[in-house]
Amino acid sequence: MVETPTDAAADGTGRPGHFSMKRMAELLRLDVPPAHYLHELIAALCRHAQAGRAVVMRPGEQNRVEILAAYPPLGGAGAGVDWIAPAVDAARKVLTSGEAAMVPENSENPRQDPIVLIPVPNGKSVRAVAAFQVQALSPQELARCRERLELTPFLLDHYELRLALGQRHGAIDRLRLVLDVLASVNRSERFQSVCMALCNEMATRLRCQRVSLGFLDGRYVRVQAISHTDTFRREMKLTQDIETAMEECLDQDVEVIYPAAPNASYASRATAQLAVQHGLAAVLSLPLRRNGEVFAVLTLERPLERSFGALPEVETIRLTGDLCAPRLFEMHARDRWFGARAASWARGKLGVLLGPEHTWMKVGACAALVLALFLTFAKGDYRIDASFIFEAPLQQAVVAPFDTFLKSVAVDPGDEVAAGKNILGVLDTSELRLKLAALKAEQLGYLKQMTAAMRDGKTAEAQIAQAQSEKSAAEIRLLEQHIDQATLMAPINGRVVSEDLKRQIGAPVETGKILFEIAHIEELRAELYVPEESITSVTAGQMGELASVSHPEQRIQFRVERINPIAEVVNSKNVFRVRASLLEQHAWMRPGMEGLAKIMAGEKHYLWIGFHRLINWLRMKLWL
Repeated sequence: MVETPTDAAADGTGRPGHFSMKRMAELLRLDVPPAHYLHELIAALCRHAQAGRAVVMRPGEQNRVEILAAYPPLGGAGAGVDWIAPAVDAARKVLTSGEAAMVPENSENPRQDPIVLIPVPNGKSVRAVAAFQVQALSPQELARCRERLELTPFLLDHYELRLALGQRHGAIDRLRLVLDVLASVNRSERFQSVCMALCNEMATRLRCQRVSLGFLDGRYVRVQAISHTDTFRREMKLTQDIETAMEECLDQDVEVIYPAAPNASYASRATAQLAVQHGLAAVLSLPLRRNGEVFAVLTLERPLERSFGALPEVETIRLTGDLCAPRLFEMHARDRWFGARAASWARGKLGVLLGPEHTWMKVGACAALVLALFLTFAKGDYRIDASFIFEAPLQQAVVAPFDTFLKSVAVDPGDEVAAGKNILGVLDTSELRLKLAALKAEQLGYLKQMTAAMRDGKTAEAQIAQAQSEKSAAEIRLLEQHIDQATLMAPINGRVVSEDLKRQIGAPVETGKILFEIAHIEELRAELYVPEESITSVTAGQMGELASVSHPEQRIQFRVERINPIAEVVNSKNVFRVRASLLEQHAWMRPGMEGLAKIMAGEKHYLWIGFHRLINWLRMKLWL
């Protein structure tokens, strides 16, 4: 944009440096890329605002300032850079404050050309700063020059708005193209006419030399339509090359463009052969999908100077193919004879069932079927779970014969004792001995009274004295018996299985309190607690195995001996006691040990074993 005398006179002032409507219109209509427009803008402002140099800066990384455009260009003739340093320092302040500034602030200094800094806002922030070095002028002319330079942000906003509007118009045009092609395809009622409509419309609207559409047939792609071509043969070299290029696109499942970009990751050998051997052309092949599977390929060819490199155009073609794909697939599946449609349907169903997709789902279904058949027809051992406790077949308790105190304890838990030979403990008899001495003295007095009454011939008094003497004798014998029982002896051979009483020496004991328990533990038995819902399956003679909590790794065999006919409540559940004899004895086994027992109740189907409890529960709840 060069200033001419005509332009200078058109503003009505006859002076350069004043914007005319013509110059303003030129800037508003200027259609160049953004970087070029920015350079042209500051160049025009410099020419018409008496500015010799200008730069546009924006904030960069690490508190630096990045130069977007400069006039004259940096490195060119007359493009000094010594004036930029004060402009950069002032630009940082303008970026922060958002207000225009001038360096130096005193514009009356004639020795230095002032620098005018204009902020370029972006909403509430400042995105860039335009700095202009103007000639040293009078304050009035400098103020007018600053007013002209303040048009910078408005001109930039107008240019950006025009760019956005142009992009929107382009998007609308591309959408109109897609809708027109889709409408043309939907108007056709036969498969072949649908294919021809798509090819012809794409060729006409995108100015392509040839547009071809091929469908997957087994393992190969067969061309179904070529734009503006009524008939073609598959033996033709052109048809074969098109199909080869389509198969190359289908195998890679990507869009193939020729000429390919330097960083393209796809192979385009067959596409390049099609472009070179049948007229050097730009080629685009894109797959058409249904449910993620490619069923057709669309190939477009046009002159090389109009290659398919523009992204918006490729997106438009892709959108057109995606929208037309359902109609094409529907017509391709419908426009066949009944046998072909039935065979395709059966093949699809069998492919879902036997094909490589959803492998784990199919494996799971087969495994579930095999498991169901196995549970229905196979049989296994039905085992009834029951808790148990070890018990000694012969066990006897030693109790306190009278109220007294525990004097001493001679055994510890687990000690082996012999019947009548080992002392278990001794009870305190001091009080009994005092009572015994008193009773003996009392008995002697009654005997003397009886002798005196008989000497005096007092028969009745003698009989009373005799009766009282016999009473005292009986009490003496009872006390002597208690004294003899104070030494507690082992009643049977076995081991002490009661708690340790040495800590209770000197404590009072009541009559009948269990002090010691002796058990014969060489051969233990098991008492099983069978739940009520399983007792009907338990009979005498059944075998089983059990494991205690202390030795869960050992399985002990047992045989059911007797079933208690009366239920008991244990842990809020009805259970039946079942006595079992152990077929194995181990040294670690002790009375009172608990664990889990499993009774073998015969063979049942696995399905019945797994679900009979649930069925019984449903019968009770639903009363079936």
